[in-house]
Amino acid sequence: MAFRGWKQLLFLGRQNTLTKVWRSRRGGSSLCWKRCCHWSTGKSLDPEVRAFLEENTEVTNSGHLTPEIRLRLLTPRCRFWREKPDLWPYGDPFWAIYWPGGQALSRYILDNPHVVKGRSVLDLGSGCGATAIAAVMSGASQVLANDIDPIAGMAMILNCELNHLNPFPITIKNIINSEAGNWDLIVLGDMFYDEQLADGLHRWLQKCIRIHQTDVLIGDPGRHQFLSHSIHSQLHKVIEYSLPEYTRQENYGLTSSIVWSYQPSNSLDDS
Repeated sequence: MAFRGWKQLLFLGRQNTLTKVWRSRRGGSSLCWKRCCHWSTGKSLDPEVRAFLEENTEVTNSGHLTPEIRLRLLTPRCRFWREKPDLWPYGDPFWAIYWPGGQALSRYILDNPHVVKGRSVLDLGSGCGATAIAAVMSGASQVLANDIDPIAGMAMILNCELNHLNPFPITIKNIINSEAGNWDLIVLGDMFYDEQLADGLHRWLQKCIRIHQTDVLIGDPGRHQFLSHSIHSQLHKVIEYSLPEYTRQENYGLTSSIVWSYQPSNSLDDS
């Protein structure tokens, strides 16, 4: 099976391994700028991991909504696009695909820098780090990227280098269900692929909004798991983007991706 098979599993909502990891890594402590477990600016990468990622990904800025951002991704020209997934030594590399929800969020931030300018931003489930990079490019005062895969964190540092940016802090713990962080804005794309994870996100985001009046933007191309979840009734459509042909082909016919503003009712249970 080619790497393409991993994409199909994720698209169809059958990514059990990734879901189990999100569920098992329960956040148990306060998250803040100085106390999170993260890579900090200037920390060097393991040379062996760096060499592997540089050898087995391709630097590209084409076929996506944000040609301003260069990323290391898995493409059809990469060895592991054709190799069996279990030969990849670091766990399923979901970070190595620039998913449509993240593309929409990144495009929106680049086109509307006032959304992040001078504000603190958490990029939840950051993946390749594109949306965090867009926030830095657009003038965010503080950016924290979060992904449970440590290799994603390393890839984000490489992607910062590609875009001539100092690496932002990156936390690799599961912060869902932890104490609500005091963010001005939380952005998350392509995260509603499992009902239990979506329920946890729903409750945690509500808490952040209730306690800190945090703004929340969600990117999603309209997957069934997202559209059928109760959170969808509390979203306001901000903008819809037509996806480039390459992204359409690699996402099984999805033609557009939407940025949503999350505005839960005060009557909802925040427990």
